[in-house]
Amino acid sequence: MWGLTLEAALDRTELLAAPVVEALRAWKGEGSFQVAEIDPELADTAAFCERYAVPLEASANCVIVAAKRGGDVRLAACVVLATTRADVNGVVRKHLDARKASFAPQDQTVAETAMEYGGITPFGLPATWPVLVDKAVTEQPYVVVGSGVRRSKLVVPGAALAGIETAEVLPDLAR
Repeated sequence: MWGLTLEAALDRTELLAAPVVEALRAWKGEGSFQVAEIDPELADTAAFCERYAVPLEASANCVIVAAKRGGDVRLAACVVLATTRADVNGVVRKHLDARKASFAPQDQTVAETAMEYGGITPFGLPATWPVLVDKAVTEQPYVVVGSGVRRSKLVVPGAALAGIETAEVLPDLAR
């Protein structure tokens, strides 16, 4: 598919972060998960899509946001197509009932996900985190998402993202 060599993800667990392996082994939803080994220097979306001939609309980004209200801070994931951006200060802030929402600090994201920055994926995130998924992502036949590490990517049916236990599909998450 595209310029990627795909293999069954659970046959190549060395290409996945540990929490991703656990999540895929426990998966009860529909969909098959494939993994492609890539050059880790090309893990960032634009460089990845160009090198591996993946259309931007088939690539989904997972960003971690910190939603604050008073002294409370809640982390959540937002999954949007690479052609769009998450509406963090509008839809996300309101949906999470926060006074302020911003991207979570990189060191906190890496520590709390046990994933590499630039490889964060919605599969295997902490069970208390909401995973907000833009509806357009779920409508794609397949999307490329992180694998928890920079040296590979997962290819999954877009609809599978709605099957994540803490997923909430929002029609207007992305701009």
